[in-house]
Amino acid sequence: MIEIKGLYKSYGSKNVLSGINLTLEDEKIYGILGRNGVGKSTLLRLISAQIKANKGSLELDGQQIYENARALSDLCMIGETRTSVGDMKVQAIFDAARMLYKNWDEKYKDELVGRFKLEVKKKYKKLSRGSQTMAGLIIGLASRARYTIFDEPSLGLDAAHRDLFYQLILEDWERYPRTIIISTHLIDEVTNLFEEVIILKEENILLQEEVPDLMERAHYLIGRKEQILSLADSGQFLNFEHFGSSSVRAALFGPLDAKLEKELKENQVDISPMPLQKLFIYLTEDQAEGEVM
Repeated sequence: MIEIKGLYKSYGSKNVLSGINLTLEDEKIYGILGRNGVGKSTLLRLISAQIKANKGSLELDGQQIYENARALSDLCMIGETRTSVGDMKVQAIFDAARMLYKNWDEKYKDELVGRFKLEVKKKYKKLSRGSQTMAGLIIGLASRARYTIFDEPSLGLDAAHRDLFYQLILEDWERYPRTIIISTHLIDEVTNLFEEVIILKEENILLQEEVPDLMERAHYLIGRKEQILSLADSGQFLNFEHFGSSSVRAALFGPLDAKLEKELKENQVDISPMPLQKLFIYLTEDQAEGEVM
């Protein structure tokens, strides 16, 4: 288990993360979501010990992660690849990864190279953006690291290859359970992967919740605004938009028990589920732009 307590990170005078408290359990698939500039990549780089926090603790099984070789062998982060590997052939990069990750599966790597149709004899810098992303995804999957992190894993991939990656994640996680952490802007595509989501906003964690529990509190209500407000007065209305000549679609974030659901339907208020991506947008829509890396 990874435990983060009172974590702070700044770049110069700019605070990026302030007082982060977070627990990541073994063998779960997490989604880390946030608008540009909220520090998702910074948090992932802290977890994978690529950078050091200004303050706070970040532990794996009770041991500090930063500069801990034992902890690092259980962590694999796939994100923007450093330019230092640009002149290396893809196969050489895979060979280096094989030496780094103790659970590396060479046979599975070869299988993935075939499924992604990756040209391993080419230099990394000669690959297309999508193929560079594929190389990283193969490393992440074949590493079989106890904690595997994918930061924006869909960059440059077409829809077919993104779908293949999501399929591979689930297939391999079922055979070899481990913790997988995914940060992405394509939330609708990966909602079904996530067991738990963590949403960042304003330098901290807005919420951390199991996806089924979260979505049970997210609804669209379509009907007359005055009826909706009078009946569903115990929830938080995140958004209203006109729907037809006299109705609105209200985004409700709050409890909806059987009694209230019955009352809404009796008053001609339609109820439908709210997608996770829409809920995320409503909860974070005042977030500033400009991703901090």
